[in-house]
Amino acid sequence: MIKIAVIGFGRMGKEIIKEAVAEGFKVVAVIDAPGSQYAGKDAGSLAGIESLGVAVSTSDVLAKTLDYAKPDVVIDFSSPAACVKNSKVASEKKIDLVIGTTGFSEKDLSEIKENVKKNNIGAVISPNMSMGVNVFWEIVREAAKMLKDYDIEIIEKHHRFKKDAPSGTALKTADIIGKSIGTDLEKNAVYGRKGLKERAKGEIGIHAIRAGDIVGEHTVLFGTLGERVEITHTAHSRGALTKGAILAARYIKGKKGVYGMNDVLGLK
Repeated sequence: MIKIAVIGFGRMGKEIIKEAVAEGFKVVAVIDAPGSQYAGKDAGSLAGIESLGVAVSTSDVLAKTLDYAKPDVVIDFSSPAACVKNSKVASEKKIDLVIGTTGFSEKDLSEIKENVKKNNIGAVISPNMSMGVNVFWEIVREAAKMLKDYDIEIIEKHHRFKKDAPSGTALKTADIIGKSIGTDLEKNAVYGRKGLKERAKGEIGIHAIRAGDIVGEHTVLFGTLGERVEITHTAHSRGALTKGAILAARYIKGKKGVYGMNDVLGLK
């Protein structure tokens, strides 16, 4: 039985706990931000399932919690700054990682990967862990190669509570397209538009919508004079993400190095 610790007790954290229990994993620790209203309360009851006998703790005592709980894998859906710190603590304790947190800078990601490599553990890092999105990325990769001279726009939609924009999924989509067509996103990505200016050749537009309870929708639009092609992935619930996170936890236990969901799902 794989023992997991879940860091981040928001919407995703609660769903991951439900999925982990349903899949026969043992949840041995649940960690939220310092000052959490849930601290000291049973994580299972708060997540809407049976009592787990695991009280929510906080990340300011993460090292102590991990020493006590001894998880095989830490699943982190917290915040970028917190996740960088968490990865350092967990990797130094030789605990494998599954990281679904989004909003990282390049420096953040480099630091996390360095923690993983230096401590010789395994980590799955992905801004989106659903099978559908990972297939979506493969389709977009191939379409971009064939439609590289078309105008390319990325539109992402999420619920009103999402803090980072554009989404990690949209940014990875842009990165995939940029590499496929050989363009520099630093120079050619445009985030929303305002003012009187015609679309420049080679631009990749990236647009974020925040409204209501939208779980997640990503569209890549390839347009030219006379036609357009749209590729869309729509998440109807967080279930696809939680299933992916649990698959990643099963996959990474005992491995070394940094992996993506395409490795977990056998897409490469």
